[in-house]
Amino acid sequence: MPITARDREILRLAVPAFGALVAEPLFLLADYAIVGHGLGTTAVGALGVAGTVLTTLVNLCVFLAYGTTASVARQTGAGNHLRAMRSGVDGIWLALALGAVAIVLGWPLAPAIVDLFGATGTQAAQAVTYLRISLLGAPGMLVVLAGTGVLRGLQDTATPLLVAVGSFALNAALNGWFVLGLGWGIAGSAWGTVLAQTLGAAVYLVVVARGAVRLGTPLTPSIAGVGQAGTAGFALFVRTLCMRIVLLAATVIATRMGEAELAAYALATQVWTLLALALDAIAIAGQAITGRSLGAGDVDATRAATKRMVSWGVWSGIVLGLLVLAARPLLPGLFDAEPRVAGLLLDLLWPVALLQPLCGVVFVLDGVLIGAGDQRYLAWAGVWTTLAYLPAALLASGMGVVALWCALGVWMVARLLTLTRRANGTAWLVTGT
Repeated sequence: MPITARDREILRLAVPAFGALVAEPLFLLADYAIVGHGLGTTAVGALGVAGTVLTTLVNLCVFLAYGTTASVARQTGAGNHLRAMRSGVDGIWLALALGAVAIVLGWPLAPAIVDLFGATGTQAAQAVTYLRISLLGAPGMLVVLAGTGVLRGLQDTATPLLVAVGSFALNAALNGWFVLGLGWGIAGSAWGTVLAQTLGAAVYLVVVARGAVRLGTPLTPSIAGVGQAGTAGFALFVRTLCMRIVLLAATVIATRMGEAELAAYALATQVWTLLALALDAIAIAGQAITGRSLGAGDVDATRAATKRMVSWGVWSGIVLGLLVLAARPLLPGLFDAEPRVAGLLLDLLWPVALLQPLCGVVFVLDGVLIGAGDQRYLAWAGVWTTLAYLPAALLASGMGVVALWCALGVWMVARLLTLTRRANGTAWLVTGT
């Protein structure tokens, strides 16, 4: 596949986006390493509970990045740079408001939330401590999402990469100092993450504020603009919620199958997540390019870019699938899996690998339609694909963990059908502002 000018544009956006996507999970990974070394198993379990809650919050609010990317890119493509920055400012104000709501609701509910996970005694107390302190960083965490969306919409994925790497390095240093040096316990780990997230958010605020001042965009919130961002974000929230329901249902079913099945499923999920980050980088390029080209009124360029990115998605999926198959004999040893778990993991890696080309298409088209602002369709498609998955998952519950993973394949096929049907039509090709 010869490299064209369009390919170079895709790579210019996708490669830094991939680096930023990989850097984000390292926040929590650094916490696990330092807490495990300095505080022991109980604290690691507490971090796992609180970390799951925070990860869920980020996943449900990812619309702050995706929705802002689409709106800013469309206005940029139309040449309305003032309105593009206005959309970005409103997105950041929405992030701050949601962060404040997370603190107000999460602080008193933290013990009840932890209790839902079944944590007790010292582990529960530590989980509540970590969760409550970390919630103070929620505004910064969500501003990072919105700020990332602004810069992606402006066709800049390099700056988010630099901020992500810098924040990760700062997070690791502060956690090591607070936990191992000052002996603050699990609270020190939480404070390190809060400070790193807040400083990362401050960088985005400075960058966006400078751009707004340069263009003469007011920094005060526009009620109508924030409301519009929230309305568009709600559809993406529904889409993301449907995805979380699918993954949660799979985890619940795997848990009921037994400890070995759950462990193998969890390890396969880690491999799947890493592969998804690679493919999501192309989807992010799709958001930025689609929004800009439709804003400029260029339907032909949108179609051509979509076709090229789908090709990149397919080939990337093929390469990733082959890499999984090549590494398959080594992965159980990498995770130090017990024999029963290792055997199940080796079985699961087959469907994980074989689904990657399909995933490449699904993730790219998902990004393209998000960039086009087709959120309402994506929300309804999310509902229908979830309804297609649940019966397959229930059927698989009595057939083993490999069948459960094949049910996820049914979900991906359902997503492929809904997305390709939409992409082959014209309803999403809305041009202009």
